[in-house]
Amino acid sequence: MSITIASFDGADRAAVDEAYRIGAAANDADLPDFPPFCRRRFDALFHTPMPGTATLWALARLDGVAAGYLTLDLPQLDNTDNATVDLVVHPQLRRRGVGRALHEHGVRLLREHGRKRVVGMTVSALPGGPARPVAGDAFAAATGAHSALAEVRRRLEVADIDRAALRAALAEAHSLAEGYRSVCWQGATPQEYVADVAYLDGRLLMDAPMGDVQWEPEQVDAERVRGTERALDAKGRRRYHLGVRHEESGRLVAWTLLDVGASADWHAFQQITIVDPAHRGHRLGLLAKIENLHHLLTHEPAVRVIDTFNAASNSYMVAINERLGFRPVDSWNNWQLTL
Repeated sequence: MSITIASFDGADRAAVDEAYRIGAAANDADLPDFPPFCRRRFDALFHTPMPGTATLWALARLDGVAAGYLTLDLPQLDNTDNATVDLVVHPQLRRRGVGRALHEHGVRLLREHGRKRVVGMTVSALPGGPARPVAGDAFAAATGAHSALAEVRRRLEVADIDRAALRAALAEAHSLAEGYRSVCWQGATPQEYVADVAYLDGRLLMDAPMGDVQWEPEQVDAERVRGTERALDAKGRRRYHLGVRHEESGRLVAWTLLDVGASADWHAFQQITIVDPAHRGHRLGLLAKIENLHHLLTHEPAVRVIDTFNAASNSYMVAINERLGFRPVDSWNNWQLTL
């Protein structure tokens, strides 16, 4: 049994195609309730990456057959000691040493690039939840990584939304949000709000629970916001934003984002929700989420389910999401390996 590993990039269309097929097979086997593995999103990783990120790719072959791939994202603007990893092996070719070989190859690359730690995610089942692979956690632990942050994916079934309860929650939020006004937009952020969105986005890693993950807050400016927008446009992600403007200062002090991918009009992700610490206590997070949910469903009537991820310890955001009707599906573990 022979395992070979070779680096590749977007110019090697055959390797990109093989990696995509591996990712699609793994997605279907491991996460059957997820949207199909999106080809447009995958291709965009090569030609329009996220700003400030250099990506290394490697493809593993088992006896000449494409069996797994490795993605290493190396931050260039901040967190320059860190990296994130995605290691995927075809479901039919697991337990044959491919994952271990890709891991060892990745560690060599990371050391060559001066990285000191790497973070990757695995999925596992929750009690009473749908079955999930057990090998990911075992593999991560066997590499010497440690569990640094536990997250839970929750799902909102649109058909099960309690509309009356949402109206009551929104009325409660409005009663505490005097002096604030909601603004919504789609796609690119209006120029008047870009600086505020950059500030709020940059606060995310300050404010969200990070457990033991050693990741410094990102330095986000208008240029980085625009670069992120270009990358998301290239992936075909349709984005619905709701901001909350403080009328006295004119600043956007809360922001939430929902988006729909190119491969499945029935599925959306609840992405960032953040409130400036100076403006907390006015139910702005609850207000933004409910109003943006209405914003999304008005323009995306095919959406049936919405998924969101939160740190298990983020009791404030979990409480809001569960009030909206989100319910736990599975567990996601952030593993950190120090090199």
